[in-house]
Amino acid sequence: MNDAESKPPGRRIWFPAKRHGWGWGPPCCWQGWVFFGLWLAALGGGVFFLLRAGHQSAVAFFVFDAVMIVLLIIVCLLKGEKPGWRRGGK
Repeated sequence: MNDAESKPPGRRIWFPAKRHGWGWGPPCCWQGWVFFGLWLAALGGGVFFLLRAGHQSAVAFFVFDAVMIVLLIIVCLLKGEKPGWRRGGK
């Protein structure tokens, strides 16, 4: 698969597909970096809040982390290249 086949027409890609394996690589434009930075800040802030508020429950951490990961995957699906297995070839 070449680059022309993996990019949807008329859509700006924030997260390119990885060259090896399945998934997405680091952001390739400023919008992706802003989203990723805000996501990391929200993740860190949420964990800090859960610790400060006395919510030391493993369930609360699991639920919060799961929601954050699902959010990241949804944004990558919407704003990234189509995921699939790649072996680094041309």
